[in-house]
Amino acid sequence: MSGLLEFCIASYGLTTLLCYSRIFNLIRPSYYFFHCPMCVGFWVGILFTLISPLTDIFNINFNFYNLLISGCISSGVSYFFGMIINDEGVKISLQGGNKNVIK
Repeated sequence: MSGLLEFCIASYGLTTLLCYSRIFNLIRPSYYFFHCPMCVGFWVGILFTLISPLTDIFNINFNFYNLLISGCISSGVSYFFGMIINDEGVKISLQGGNKNVIK
């Protein structure tokens, strides 16, 4: 179970770096896809599945189904955390659509 938690944290971290960090501003294309944590998260999950035999952090048996499931897990986790956490803290939506941030 800890391998899944590490996979999720690593997926969210890399997806956030690829989508929002200034490090990649010069090489990140301006297409919407590269700013969408759900889209990029899917491909990060596939990448992590492909490189999992090279790491001891998480081990995923390589087959088509695990590739697809890992992409979906990474996409969901990246989108979920991307919607509730930003640079200012945790976002909370109240009635009327007003957004407050807990710092």
